[in-house]
Amino acid sequence: MSSTSKSLVVGVDVGGTFTDLFVLDEANGSARIVKVPSTRGEEARGFMNGVARVADSAAAIATIVHGTTVGTNALLERKVARTGIITTRGFRDVLEMRRRDRPETWGLRGSFAPVVPRDLRREVDERVLADGTLHTPVDLEQVRAEARSLLEAGCEAVCVFFINTYANPENERLAVAAVRELWPNPHVTSASEVLPEIREFERCSTATLNAALQPVVGSYLGRLEADLRAQGFAGELLVVQSNGGVMSRQTASDLPVRTALSGPAAGVIACAAIARAAGFPNAITGDMGGTSFDVSLVANGEAALAAQTAIEFGMVIRSPMIQIETIGAGGGSIASVDASGMLQVGPESAGSVPGPACYGRGNMRPTVTDANVLLGRIAADRPLGGGLLAALDAQKSRQAIEEHVARPLGLGVHAAAEAILTVANARMAGAIRLVSIERGHDPRRFAYMPFGGGGALHVCAMMREVGVATGIVPRYPGVTSALGCVIADMRHDAVQTLNRPLAELDVADLQRRIDELSAACQQRLDSSGVRFDEVREVIALDMLYAGQTHTLPVVLADAGQAPVTAASIRAAFEASYMAAFGRVLDGIPIRVMNLRYARIGVRPKFDLKVLAPEGQGSTAPLGTQRVFHDGRWHEAVRYARLELPVAARIEGPAILEQADTTVWLEPGFHAEVDAHGNLLVRLS
Repeated sequence: MSSTSKSLVVGVDVGGTFTDLFVLDEANGSARIVKVPSTRGEEARGFMNGVARVADSAAAIATIVHGTTVGTNALLERKVARTGIITTRGFRDVLEMRRRDRPETWGLRGSFAPVVPRDLRREVDERVLADGTLHTPVDLEQVRAEARSLLEAGCEAVCVFFINTYANPENERLAVAAVRELWPNPHVTSASEVLPEIREFERCSTATLNAALQPVVGSYLGRLEADLRAQGFAGELLVVQSNGGVMSRQTASDLPVRTALSGPAAGVIACAAIARAAGFPNAITGDMGGTSFDVSLVANGEAALAAQTAIEFGMVIRSPMIQIETIGAGGGSIASVDASGMLQVGPESAGSVPGPACYGRGNMRPTVTDANVLLGRIAADRPLGGGLLAALDAQKSRQAIEEHVARPLGLGVHAAAEAILTVANARMAGAIRLVSIERGHDPRRFAYMPFGGGGALHVCAMMREVGVATGIVPRYPGVTSALGCVIADMRHDAVQTLNRPLAELDVADLQRRIDELSAACQQRLDSSGVRFDEVREVIALDMLYAGQTHTLPVVLADAGQAPVTAASIRAAFEASYMAAFGRVLDGIPIRVMNLRYARIGVRPKFDLKVLAPEGQGSTAPLGTQRVFHDGRWHEAVRYARLELPVAARIEGPAILEQADTTVWLEPGFHAEVDAHGNLLVRLS
């Protein structure tokens, strides 16, 4: 940073309800938060409204890091660009056949509409064999004719996907060059550039979704940067990737498919850093917003990565992503009694518009938020959002719960509201078990970290349900994703298929490929214009025993320092296999499927103690609030959460209020403020 006038680093997370900004002043080490309403469909407007409240002029900002859900929403709502595919003759239906899976396991009916309709999937003569041998050179005249035809059909983007290009990309390279010469915009995706990896459906799906998102995400980020530049912003605009790293605005426009889980990933990165600093390297995170509950697992200080994810059925993206399980259980999730008399909560949501019944905007069906309002956990006259919401109407919550839940179940209205929370909590606990127990982790050895606007209302319930000993409520739970944007490092991942038996692996060729991927990823880092404290690399191989279908990721721990040998690869594979399955298999050949490479530019870190409360603070109660819990009324003591000094201890039942969330501390629990301003919640 050249001058102190440009010392602001701003993380921006655009959610469905609010746009959150975390502002770090690197000159004096101070931090603050800004929250403004989101503008649905015009995300850039909410973004710019927030930036306007950060400083007098955007020129004072050195770096803006953005976690965006524009790509995810475009895919979920199918609001992507009209896209065409040019592929090898005989392979136009790869996108539709998928892996012969189906949306519902049982039943005779089910429909799937691929992102690209069949008439826009065109075939040309070319063929490369699985071993990389060129069988049929590409007919470039056919390629040009199909490209022109797709343009005439109104396509804005195109994906060139040829079979077996992971083994030899030459035909595809020539075809892409021919298409780019005549295509009127930069939205031409080459499948082998996006994912040079074996398995044609995953490569086709990932590349096609990348092409379909390029005009949407590219134009959004382009507009954003132009608006910022017009206001005098001369710094760097960075975008969070699904792998928890950040990339330049240009890379995000080229590879928008890597932003698919951008917003939630930033929150997990922040939680990992906060939990590590608080002395808890193992943590389970739960992000509860208006619509969904996103759960992830942090083990040994690192967020778990998955090789691929499905944004929705049949929309598969194969790119390293932070492993996140999402269920429809947010504050706006609607409670109803089904035909069999069972109480259901979610997945349908009232969202932010019209919102829960208590918002008074026309929805008269009860939600999780309505249950919390009726039971006194959210005070109707002091709602969340730092004054962004007017007072809530508790009477409307009561009417909705009475009509839709209490009467059909023959319960009192408060018992019905507790029943709604019991069902919601059970579903959320199920998601926590999914990322922990089902993957071989004992949740009792992990801390639980709720964030998002609604998470802290349910922290004690989650601890009870899952058996977690410590809950960590970060200082600003509602803006954790924006904080994660500021913390995240720059990261670029690359992959290349080798598909060789270990016994026949050319180690010198492997080293040459590692060097090539390293140079390509370093070029992406250099082009961003960002300063790094250090650059790290992660080298891994996807390996398996001959005859197996699924690969195991094997990290080559000291590949950067010591030369890689067949013996060191075998030892690393057997150690990983033993850790995953408890035994190794003797006498079966080992196969090396893919080389994976990640280059990480470590951005300067700030001391999380800047979040800690300053000075004497105050533990003076603000008053009391009646809360219905476990079948009876309690007098809960109210506190201003951000006023509590370090080491303050609060006994439940208590309500701790702050602008971006409310913490409900149940009877039998207590909370202490640690040196970083977190609330550590434990059983008394």
